[in-house]
Amino acid sequence: IMLRRLALCSRFKVATGSALSRISPHFTRAASQAKFPLTRTHGKSFAHRSELKHAKRIVVKLGSAVVTRGDECGLALGRLASIVEQVAVLQNQGREMMIVTSGAVAFGKQRLRHEILLSQSVRQALHSGQNQLKEMSVPVLEARACAAAGQSGLMALYEAMFTQYSTCTAQILVTNLDFHDDQKRRNLNSTLHELLRMNIVPIINTNDAVVPPPEPNSDLQGVNVISIKDNDSLAARLAVEMKADLLIALSDVEGLYDSPPGSDDAKLIDIFYPGDQQSITYGTKSRVGIGGMEAKVKAALWALQGGTSVVIANGTHPKVTGHVITDIVEGKKVGTFFSEVKPAGPTVEQQTEMARHGGRVLAALLPEQRSEIICHLADLLTEKKDDILAANKKDMEVAVSGGKLSPPMLKRLSLSTAKLNSLAIGLRQIAVSSRDSVGQVLRRTRVANNLELEQITVPIGVLLVIFESRPDCLPQVAALAIASGNALLLKGGKEASNTNQTLHQLTQEALSIHGVKDAVQLVSTHEEVEDLCRLDKMIDLIIPRGSSQLVRDIQRAAKGIPVLGHSEGICHVYIDSEASVDKAIKIIRDSKCDYPAACNAMETLLVHRDLLRTPVFDQIIDMLRVERVKIHAGPRFASYLTFSPSEVKSLRTEYGDLECCIEVVDSMQEAIDHIHKYGSSHTDVIVTENEETAEQFLQQLDSACVFWNASTRFSDGYRFGLGAEVGISTARIHARGPVGLEGLLTTKWVLKGDGHTVADFSEQGSMKYIHENIPVIQRSSS
Repeated sequence: IMLRRLALCSRFKVATGSALSRISPHFTRAASQAKFPLTRTHGKSFAHRSELKHAKRIVVKLGSAVVTRGDECGLALGRLASIVEQVAVLQNQGREMMIVTSGAVAFGKQRLRHEILLSQSVRQALHSGQNQLKEMSVPVLEARACAAAGQSGLMALYEAMFTQYSTCTAQILVTNLDFHDDQKRRNLNSTLHELLRMNIVPIINTNDAVVPPPEPNSDLQGVNVISIKDNDSLAARLAVEMKADLLIALSDVEGLYDSPPGSDDAKLIDIFYPGDQQSITYGTKSRVGIGGMEAKVKAALWALQGGTSVVIANGTHPKVTGHVITDIVEGKKVGTFFSEVKPAGPTVEQQTEMARHGGRVLAALLPEQRSEIICHLADLLTEKKDDILAANKKDMEVAVSGGKLSPPMLKRLSLSTAKLNSLAIGLRQIAVSSRDSVGQVLRRTRVANNLELEQITVPIGVLLVIFESRPDCLPQVAALAIASGNALLLKGGKEASNTNQTLHQLTQEALSIHGVKDAVQLVSTHEEVEDLCRLDKMIDLIIPRGSSQLVRDIQRAAKGIPVLGHSEGICHVYIDSEASVDKAIKIIRDSKCDYPAACNAMETLLVHRDLLRTPVFDQIIDMLRVERVKIHAGPRFASYLTFSPSEVKSLRTEYGDLECCIEVVDSMQEAIDHIHKYGSSHTDVIVTENEETAEQFLQQLDSACVFWNASTRFSDGYRFGLGAEVGISTARIHARGPVGLEGLLTTKWVLKGDGHTVADFSEQGSMKYIHENIPVIQRSSS
């Protein structure tokens, strides 16, 4: 009854929509024309995933495994509802959506089984005259009969679901003859165009109740002929016939694999090209439906030849079903994308594999060889400075003319001779420290006679470093990766593309002296950051370097890969009642005004209550005013003032500019409590002449960096003597604070035996474990 009422509402809305169309045919779509033009030059598919967001006319094909339940009797209502929601969202954005659906047979099978069982139970009850029923068996149901019984219910369900989003639907049943007969094909084309014009979602299915067998010798023969054998071929034919921009084929697998899914070496193919089909080994068909992956690939290639882009993806995975269609349209790396344009260079997956292999060779080099590579890179930075600065000049000109970068970002983008010289000095420091990095024995223990256990340092594996604006980050991070024997994948911002390309070429030139050119890769393809974060089986650690928003986005996207970094740099300076005024002013000025955009710049100034209305406090305020620092008052500070600065909206604000918050505390302990509550565990400072107070502050505060009478700006790898840093970490595990060479290493245990000693774990084993620590002689870094 509910479905009938919803269907009536839907038909009423169709009529209303038609009336509006008669008044103004484009009334419901006028607002979207600028974003999605009505016509696109057809005959050429999209070359890259990032272009899919421009797709206007989209066909979504729902395979039998997507629509039906696991028992193949009835529909998977949850999956279907989430798919309907996504289609409705895209339709309401102004796109033209069409659905090719399976499910009539499964729905009909459910209905017919119910009717047969009910009929049998009534007949048996009448025949026996008793309530005890014999076991009933359901006969094998013929698919055409199931389709005839299920099609109306399937359509009623679609109507009811789409009605919830004020979206109208229309049912169209087709057979192979409807495409091979010219008049019928023109009629179908006209009907579909009229429905799309009226903002209605056509729902198309093969008329399985009367469908004829496929025509022989007419399967996939050119662009104009395709035999409609299943919904894959139907969707492909429909997409080409309607000049669709995109065909999304949802199945029960993630996409196309190079070998049957589930096999040990099976790898998901991100982008598939027409010439690659010879390298594919197909597995068995789906648990339901009459097609298979081979049929999907043939249909996809046929549609691609006709000018329609195709993506095959999983529509059954519970964690992604609710956004798989919208993710594909947004250009995210989901499923297998079919493209006729093969890039000249390797894919990002291939780059990662190359980097991993090169990194293992790099780690096997002698320490002196890795040091030599870094020193050669330092020399190249000064020898090739003219080439570097020329490339940087191009990036700066584009950035300035575009007007999209803020002054702090432009400052980060700019390189100079002084910066390059400073970079070269830092790299030589890393080269020296690299001699005592990989393979260093941290601990050696004699477990038993003729059995020694060692803990040694090893590389983490493959690092992905994502950075914005700062091209000088590239050689710094590359040097640290080389020193620690790690493979490196670099993703820089578009604003520094020319500079990054030049610096990467120099890095590979330096690596080539020992044959490890592939160990450092620069991602220059159309991959988005979120797509890179999905490579959890290939990347071991992600290090973001950029804005707090970038770091937060990466931390959310990298669900399966550890992220080393900090999302915010809310640094505090606490001025104790026993602080030196001269020291306080110098530290505050340097912490806030030296480089306000840095993550280690002061954002909140905590002042002891006893300093209010004293010359010390007045001098601090005067200095901030001279430096043109905008002051925001914390709640307690505002309560002390008659005419106060604007009260801060949040005590957890990272301003990143000449702005800061001032708040009042009653004691050192209250300052610690404030920092623990509102800080980001980055860098926090106490200014005091009382050594006991300072020691308590240093011990109790659990930030990554805690300073006494020093600027927050000292929280830096170069100032710490690390040569350079890959970033600053506020995590509670692994490395914390500025992360240099040691932070890119982990350890492994190595056990050396004589082959005769065995482990005895019995309660009264005869083996005697010694556990004697053997002194480790460290090599001198000098």
